Amino acid sequence: MVHISNFLLAALPAVFALPSASQHDLEGRSANVAQTEAHWANQASAQGRHFCYIKPDANGGDDAPAIMDALNNKCNSKALVIFPGPVYNIQTNMTTLDLQDVVIYQFGRMLWSTDIDYWLSVSMPVGFQNQSTVWYFGGHNVVWDGWGVGTLDGNGQVWYDWAKSQGNLARRPMNINFRTLTNSVIKRLRFVQSQMWTMAITYSQYVDLDDIYVNSTSTSQWSTLNTDGCDTIYSDSITFRRWTISNGDDAIALKMNSSNIAVYDSYFENGQGIAIGSMGQYNGKYEHLENFYARNITLKNTAHVSYLKTWAGISRGYPPNGGGGGLGVARNITIEDVTLIGGRQQPLFAWQCENYSGFSGQDCDSSLFKMEDITWKNIKGTVGPGVTEAVYLQCSSAAGGCDNVEVENFDVVVASTGKPLVVWDCFNVNAPIGFTCTESVTPKLSPAVTGGHGPDN
Repeated sequence: MVHISNFLLAALPAVFALPSASQHDLEGRSANVAQTEAHWANQASAQGRHFCYIKPDANGGDDAPAIMDALNNKCNSKALVIFPGPVYNIQTNMTTLDLQDVVIYQFGRMLWSTDIDYWLSVSMPVGFQNQSTVWYFGGHNVVWDGWGVGTLDGNGQVWYDWAKSQGNLARRPMNINFRTLTNSVIKRLRFVQSQMWTMAITYSQYVDLDDIYVNSTSTSQWSTLNTDGCDTIYSDSITFRRWTISNGDDAIALKMNSSNIAVYDSYFENGQGIAIGSMGQYNGKYEHLENFYARNITLKNTAHVSYLKTWAGISRGYPPNGGGGGLGVARNITIEDVTLIGGRQQPLFAWQCENYSGFSGQDCDSSLFKMEDITWKNIKGTVGPGVTEAVYLQCSSAAGGCDNVEVENFDVVVASTGKPLVVWDCFNVNAPIGFTCTESVTPKLSPAVTGGHGPDN
């Protein structure tokens, strides 16, 4: 639970239902929630708040300067900020950090321009894996509420066509980086057609993200690789509730030094599933991923329910498309009450062989990164006709293998035949609980290498 002041809680409206995928093209205001400027001004006055009512530029010009001016100046603290819409053209990068006790209600669509050369020239470092962003957003006791219609639209199709299904291209930016955000709530927002990752949460604590809709879908031959829903980095106590994600990569991904992360009551479609990692990418550097819990998750046409991934112990190249040799621990990971619909690969997956530059799938026993205390419970559903394995768990012998790996109440069948998955393919899994490894021989290249994850970290 996010710890925010009673005063701020009094300003929050009741939670509405998450918008469905059929509302992908919603734009502008909702008649049920949008009110006049005078209405909001009166509400702000009654609460003793500064007030900003940000209208789009009348001539269709760049709205980013007005947004930054409001959030960095007049309405930087103890404020109510309204975006009535309909469309805000975002043509320059934004930094809006250090907000204090600010409530934002967004009823319009923020639409990023398609000037790829410009965005590549101004994208800002996230501070991990050479990733970048075009918006730093942070503060303390912030509520940003999209009321089910507020949308961030990255105009992603131009990026998908530009990338041509290549991963981790230099300075290709994510839409927004929630950065040093604490004791805050992000709710009922829509994120569509993200340029790369939809968002990352970095250096943040006690953030709830509720009723969020993410959809990044390509209409051309080129894939939406790298369109993660959200990645957590150097963050603690982050909670995701009632997310809907349709994309081409990780739904939710935990990366370096993520702890106490939870996902509840969510639906993920067409991507890779829930990712723990990748880990161990920085040679000689220690990191941890601890205390992850997910419950009541439905996944359709995803590669896995979840997967854990570390780089090999031999370092080759540099992040994001190289690395390895890191060490640390991933522990206390529980995923339960899952429905899988048409999974594309092994429902449960872990491996410690990550290494690009032509070496992926090699040096699997060299990683010093420890994985332990992993539980999958109450997993039911179906996989496609080419899937034969319930799990593929490749643990590194150099790290002492994986300890305390448990699977309870696993009931996944091949959709076309109704036959259960009976192959539990695992290596260096010490005393597995609830299942018996059916193979323990030389590791093979997994589907994750030959046709699955590709160059995403």
